[in-house]
Amino acid sequence: MKAYRFDFDVPYAHVDQMRVVYYANFLVYFEMARSALLREAGISYRDMEAAGVMLPVVEAHCEYKQFARYEDRLIILSTCHPFKGPRLHISYEVFRDQTLLTTGYTHHVCMSPEGRLLRPTPALLALCGE
Repeated sequence: MKAYRFDFDVPYAHVDQMRVVYYANFLVYFEMARSALLREAGISYRDMEAAGVMLPVVEAHCEYKQFARYEDRLIILSTCHPFKGPRLHISYEVFRDQTLLTTGYTHHVCMSPEGRLLRPTPALLALCGE
């Protein structure tokens, strides 16, 4: 399975009163990394949704190991796992340099705008190495 890399610097707006990244922002970072992963694979959310394929999050999990702070350069590695029917599992590892800060995953399902489950598109299957 290929890991996709997404790098960015933590903005001041993302830290809390303790001057560390507010915990819920890691889910935002997962979303940013997932969008970059799709773009790198030649898929955009906009085009996918225009074609009638949605990927709503149905489960999300984060495990915090170390703090991140303002202006830290974060590296997020995202890995797509093989589809199980319409269900997609993406795992994430967030690093500052070589230090692992956070791990997590999101589960998605392929569905139509009307809420019908869909088979994954060939592009999505290829993204996961299928």
